[in-house]
Amino acid sequence: MPLLEDLDRLDTSIRQLLVKWDMFFAGAEKKPPSELQAQVELIIKRYGSTEIRNNGERFRYQSLTARYTTFNELWQKRLRAREEGKAFGAHGLRAEQLPPSLPGAPAPRSDPGRTAEFRVAGSAHDAPAIRALYESFVSERRRAGAGAPPPFESFQQLVTQQTARLRSEKGAAAVDFRLETKDGKVSLKARIVK
Repeated sequence: MPLLEDLDRLDTSIRQLLVKWDMFFAGAEKKPPSELQAQVELIIKRYGSTEIRNNGERFRYQSLTARYTTFNELWQKRLRAREEGKAFGAHGLRAEQLPPSLPGAPAPRSDPGRTAEFRVAGSAHDAPAIRALYESFVSERRRAGAGAPPPFESFQQLVTQQTARLRSEKGAAAVDFRLETKDGKVSLKARIVK
């Protein structure tokens, strides 16, 4: 049956799209997965105006379509934010608005002159925190009138190395990073977390 095959293909393609969009937003891919997304939309449109008599197949089609629509809205918001230079963290929220209880979320500001802190624990789950820290670093440099920022990969490598060094030398469980601007220079300050 072509419908069952298309539903299986749609399910697999949506999973692949999730991975490819994550790779794009992480910087591993240079351009968004437009071709795969066009294939998914073609399958969705093919059955959008036809009657699916089997309740199970109709439910599966509607579930997959709703899932794709939800993810597509999130991807478009993140893409728009990236083009506008805004920092986005987990679940499409601005990184500065994440509650401090989430891993990688910046700590609340205690005084107006101090920037947010970004916790890095030296694990694979640090990518959103490092990305949010980098976005803040870039915008802070813009505000200070500094030159072009380093590429994200260099920045990420520096933060990862500093975290590993501080964890091994000081026995820290994690490291909180914050930005400090003094005399037009933006610097990265680290504080160990026991």
